[in-house]
Amino acid sequence: MLESVKLKAYREQFLGLAKKAYFNYGGQGPLPLPSLDAIYQCYQKLHDEGPFSRRINNDETGFLTELSQATRASIASELGVTSETITLTENVTVGCNIVLWGIDWQLGDRILISDAEHPGVIATIRELKRRFHIEIDICPIVETLNEGDPVTVIAQFLQPNTRLLVVSHILRNTGQVLPLADIVKLCHLQQPEPVRVLVDAAQSVGLLPLNLAELEVDFYAFTGHKWWCGPEGLGGLYVNPEILTKLSPTFIGWRSILYDKHEAFVEWQPNGQRYEVATSAYPLYAGLQRSITLHQEWGTSQERYQKVCELSLYLWQRLSELSQVFCLRKQPPESGLVSFQIANTISYKDIVYALEAQKIFLRKVTNPDCLRACVHYFTEREEIDQLVKNLDQLLH
Repeated sequence: MLESVKLKAYREQFLGLAKKAYFNYGGQGPLPLPSLDAIYQCYQKLHDEGPFSRRINNDETGFLTELSQATRASIASELGVTSETITLTENVTVGCNIVLWGIDWQLGDRILISDAEHPGVIATIRELKRRFHIEIDICPIVETLNEGDPVTVIAQFLQPNTRLLVVSHILRNTGQVLPLADIVKLCHLQQPEPVRVLVDAAQSVGLLPLNLAELEVDFYAFTGHKWWCGPEGLGGLYVNPEILTKLSPTFIGWRSILYDKHEAFVEWQPNGQRYEVATSAYPLYAGLQRSITLHQEWGTSQERYQKVCELSLYLWQRLSELSQVFCLRKQPPESGLVSFQIANTISYKDIVYALEAQKIFLRKVTNPDCLRACVHYFTEREEIDQLVKNLDQLLH
């Protein structure tokens, strides 16, 4: 009973959860009120002090410098790395673009991607092919959801001139968690040169317990507005410090560089700031910090992940009770994303719209075509029961 009361009080901080059953954390998490208040207070401070005043803009001691440093430290505390390795970006796609355009591509180089990657990333890679005449290989990871080994599949598609693997840590369509440590090890052992690994972490950051230093991953692009429930428009990129100097900045501005008293360029920033550009919506930094702190106040990343797995198992079991519903994963889920198909002529889009009219929110995804429901550690079992009940009624 006490746990139920605590959960309800906690959920009241998320205005977006009121009067609805929300299962779209993989698309966007609801911003908690304390984070919204932190954003407002930050804007107020900027204008009270004077947006371009010395107290705000001093390069070494100004408020914005301290705010940026604190935000990188907050993010780093969740990723198991140092704050110097973090670049602040707008979203996952920007982080991926920094890496994809920062590599010195040569004629004959190859990129290996999985068949589950985001259209924005695929479009960028196709443009790289057009401009630099590199080759693209695609490995079938989606089919390994229930059978097969993703590491073995990737190994079959690596070639001597493969320079980069682009892969998601959690597949956005099926919720499959890939064995990233084993994948990175495989790629780094390739000859004549290690294959670098760029990870789309849109679904893993804020969901999985992470230690990127132990994973030894090269590049990890993430966002704050999904599982962290931060403000949209703020994300980040981790670059392994061992290869920092091998990735050239493409988007360049005053935040990327060190300059002398005459404001002349001296050199790149010695850390992840070298990939940042210029003026940002800085109050969003305060909002994301508060969201991360709120999650940490609830429990450790491992404790939160364990709760997510408990709830996704409950959702998976309840959906499996419906005769017309077939969960894509045949074993209990490893993430908060539960995808399922329906043996019925009604379209998935119509189901999404019908449930939304009943204040139940999930989404349709593709490859394969299915419905996806996401649970967070603060999802209520009553919400899951409501989803299953209303879905059952729609199918009869």
